Amino acid sequence: SMAANMRLPTIRKQVSLSSSLSALDGKDLVVPGDVITSDTGFMRGHGTYMDEEKLTASVAGEVERVNKLICVRPLKTRFNGEVGDVVVGRITEVQQKRWKVDTNSRQDSVLLLSSVNLPGGELRRRSAEDELTMRVYLQEGDLISAEVQSVFSDGALSLHTRSLKYGKLGQGVLVQLSPSLIKRQKTHFHNLPCGASIILGNNGFVWLYPTPGHQDEEAGGYYTSLEPVSLSDREVISRLRNCLLALGAHKVLLYDTSVLYCYESSLPHQIKDILKPEVMEEIVMMTRQKLVELEG
Repeated sequence: SMAANMRLPTIRKQVSLSSSLSALDGKDLVVPGDVITSDTGFMRGHGTYMDEEKLTASVAGEVERVNKLICVRPLKTRFNGEVGDVVVGRITEVQQKRWKVDTNSRQDSVLLLSSVNLPGGELRRRSAEDELTMRVYLQEGDLISAEVQSVFSDGALSLHTRSLKYGKLGQGVLVQLSPSLIKRQKTHFHNLPCGASIILGNNGFVWLYPTPGHQDEEAGGYYTSLEPVSLSDREVISRLRNCLLALGAHKVLLYDTSVLYCYESSLPHQIKDILKPEVMEEIVMMTRQKLVELEG
């Protein structure tokens, strides 16, 4: 006999969240063509243009004002990288002395052969031999964590993996979210107390993986364990993935605390149920309340 899973509609009760909860309260939301101000004393920033002496929005998002500069920050956007940003990316091409990387930006980023720590960790000039073995380190489809080293004049990002915390990613789950949901923090690498680790890429790509037992320093980020991952670890990671999607759907800023609170709020439910709209709503609301209590 098959168990049928039935869900019946209920009358939605209106919940009034306190103003500090709703992310967009008190912020001016505009759509393209909306007049932001007809006051001529302001400078126009990103996402705005002048139309008949009036400052007008060219993208949908929230109005941000810094002194006399007005810009519109789009809610849905590609990643605009800055130097020092942590990114999770996927290798798309192996070229001469460089890899092309998809980082959710407008164009592929570049990882130069000279910007990686080769296995063995020794510092030396890159030889012709290194060029020939580039595919051994990273090939098309591989995922990496890296840092933005510089921005080319055309806006493309140049990456590096010169620190031991960056490099090729092993076994885990990639969750692709909007870059505008990632909260900037001192570190974007977290070992969560629930037993998994997370890399919150500034570019909206989030990597979940089992917390490594011992960091293998020698390999310098290019050591990837292919040991089978235990069922309990896979369950934790699957739950975290669904929690991330729930938070993303409700536009909650992502950082270690919000992810952990969401994980805890989801524990009464089965992993597969987390993405049902009514469960998602309940879990996200509990998460927001915990965050407000934390701040209060």
